[in-house]
Amino acid sequence: MLASTGIAAVGTAWYVAYLTVGAGSEALAYVFVPAGGVLATAAVLHMLRGGALNPVARRFWRALLGAAGVITIGYGWLAVDMLTHAAEARTRSMPLPAAACVAIGFGTAIWAVARVPVVLPGGVEWWRMVLDRTIAFLGCATVLWYLGLAPMFSAEEPWSRQAMALVGLAFLVAVGAATKVSYVLGGPVDRVALRLVAASGGVTAGIVAVLAVRFGYAAGIAAQAVVMPLTPVLATLGVAAQWRADLGLRRAPARSGVLLPYLAVLAVDVPLVAVAAGAPLGWPVRVVLVAAVVVTALVGARQFIAFRENARLLRNTRLQEERLQYEVSHDALTGLANRALFRDRLATALAATAPASVLLVDLDDFKTVNDLLGHGVGDRLLVSVARLLRAEVGEHGLPVRVAGDEFAVLLTGADADPEELAGRLLSALNRPISEHRLLVQASIGIAAAEPGATVDSVLRDADVAMYTAKQRGKASFVRYADGMGEPVLAHMQLGGELRRALDNDELRVVYQPILRLRDNRLVGVEALVRWHHPTRGVVCPGEFIPAAERTGLIVPLGRFVLRETCRQAAAWSSEYGPDALREAGLNVSARQLHDPDFVSDVAAALADSGLPCERLVLEVTESAVLRGQQVSRALYELDRMGIRLSLDDFGTGESSLSLLRAFPAAIVKLDKSFVDGIEIDDGQPAAADARQAVARAVIQLARALRLDTVAEGIENAAQAAVLRELGYTCGQGYHLARPMTADGVSRLLARQQTVASADR
Repeated sequence: MLASTGIAAVGTAWYVAYLTVGAGSEALAYVFVPAGGVLATAAVLHMLRGGALNPVARRFWRALLGAAGVITIGYGWLAVDMLTHAAEARTRSMPLPAAACVAIGFGTAIWAVARVPVVLPGGVEWWRMVLDRTIAFLGCATVLWYLGLAPMFSAEEPWSRQAMALVGLAFLVAVGAATKVSYVLGGPVDRVALRLVAASGGVTAGIVAVLAVRFGYAAGIAAQAVVMPLTPVLATLGVAAQWRADLGLRRAPARSGVLLPYLAVLAVDVPLVAVAAGAPLGWPVRVVLVAAVVVTALVGARQFIAFRENARLLRNTRLQEERLQYEVSHDALTGLANRALFRDRLATALAATAPASVLLVDLDDFKTVNDLLGHGVGDRLLVSVARLLRAEVGEHGLPVRVAGDEFAVLLTGADADPEELAGRLLSALNRPISEHRLLVQASIGIAAAEPGATVDSVLRDADVAMYTAKQRGKASFVRYADGMGEPVLAHMQLGGELRRALDNDELRVVYQPILRLRDNRLVGVEALVRWHHPTRGVVCPGEFIPAAERTGLIVPLGRFVLRETCRQAAAWSSEYGPDALREAGLNVSARQLHDPDFVSDVAAALADSGLPCERLVLEVTESAVLRGQQVSRALYELDRMGIRLSLDDFGTGESSLSLLRAFPAAIVKLDKSFVDGIEIDDGQPAAADARQAVARAVIQLARALRLDTVAEGIENAAQAAVLRELGYTCGQGYHLARPMTADGVSRLLARQQTVASADR
């Protein structure tokens, strides 16, 4: 690169010396181009040998290598001819073989540049680019025609065929190269390298042609010594740019060709100014006028396309803004307004002090639908509920999907009756909906916007009323009243305190013994959890277990009870022997079984404690068993591990018998409701007979299926006697033993061991 630049500098210096002091023969002007051409050819060859080029780029540079070599040979031939005939250099024409070599070289370069791939846009953008290229080509060609080719054709002394061919080819290279490279955004051939290569041939050839036509032989000498040696310099710079691109220094693509059509239009105006200044209206000028008219028409067409495209873009932008605004303010699944729009409309109503009411609608037991039928069915059910809300609310309110299975309705206006609407909604939900014909119920909380209310206070009141409706049995509506939120708030606060209790070790595990009915021997225990609150004392499970279920804390709470039970059962087995306690059981909720880590938590607790799998009993209610495929998979995995599963509260559900076929149960626990009053009480013999019949049926079914049985809730000796006569071998209840600490169970085991030793 330095060498080629030095040759161009030497050529310029010689030309200055030639003009000032007449240094050297005119034939020396023809030496600088082939000397620089040798260096440019060497640079391309060096890159092809050492560069890791893309196949497309390698094809391009190979073609340029051939073009540079042939052009160098042609100009070398010309230089030798001029030096040989130095005395005739001023009048001598370019030898035909040399002109042929140069023409072939230029043609090869044009072909190489034309083959460089350009990423063409589609549709309207493609037509815009075609128009831009046509305008650019005609604009540049018009200027070069007026300044170069037209004077050549109209010259009094005719030009040689070689000169006319080379000048015409030079014009074609200049115009075509400018048009082509202005629209190359990127690709295997570096765009800067491509522009330098195009400029090396096109720009210099155009300048030389114009100079030669306008200023004759003297300008030709200047072109050979000053202008044309720039061609190898630019070509070598192009090679350097390609090297940098292959080294990872490629420039980021930029939009090109934006200004070229406008510059071309400006270029057309240059000959028109000359015409307006009084230039003779010959046929070269007429060509300029025709070109100007064509360019103007093309510019008009381009502007029309741009106008149409801009109008389309503006229309699409407006549609996109409307769609985005809709998506921001509406639920994607149901199409109802979302929480953000709901709060905005409620805030507007409160600011206007207009009468407003809010209905908060929460679907009851919607999670069961997802668990049993899948989320797809659940989503379609939500869409059906949204459709029902629209139909019932009509134009009198705003139906909203707040989140999940929770909906809301905003009613404004003095004539709106929220209670009447709530009644209609509950009635409509009494009929099957969705394509699956599902029955769904809802709990509705109603809150009115009182003077001074805020958005948050109205929503809080509606939420409290809805929660109260759920506590009263679901499938109902409740209107908020003063003081209603206190017990609800206390229940919510209980969840936060329970989280603290887990962290502060306030929970204790107690154990209710399971005894053999014929001799009151301890055979197992059921683990129960107790909460020793620092200020409220002992909190009963019936109060904090629902809070744990609602907040999801039942999972860490259950994990704590599981690990403590396994640890303690293993300790008893180690101290009193493996036969001292047959089993240790604990209750497992549906929420725990839905936890994907539950089975691994059980395995980890058994492994850490060393308790054998068959000594652990997990008690599951009938309602939990019916909670979907995840629960079923977890239960069967636990059964395959050897853990015994107990069906708790048996007989209280609607599918108890069918459950015994689908559920891998090992133990059936007769519910306390069938034990209460099982003894013959005076005045109610029929009720006792019915309970005995149920208890007898359960024991017979269990024997047929080879299941163990445990009777729950035994509260007196008569109940124990009746159950023993019916065939029950094990039971638990306050009559047999109350829940006790681990130390209490240890004392029972120690006493039992002492009695067994004495009997031996």
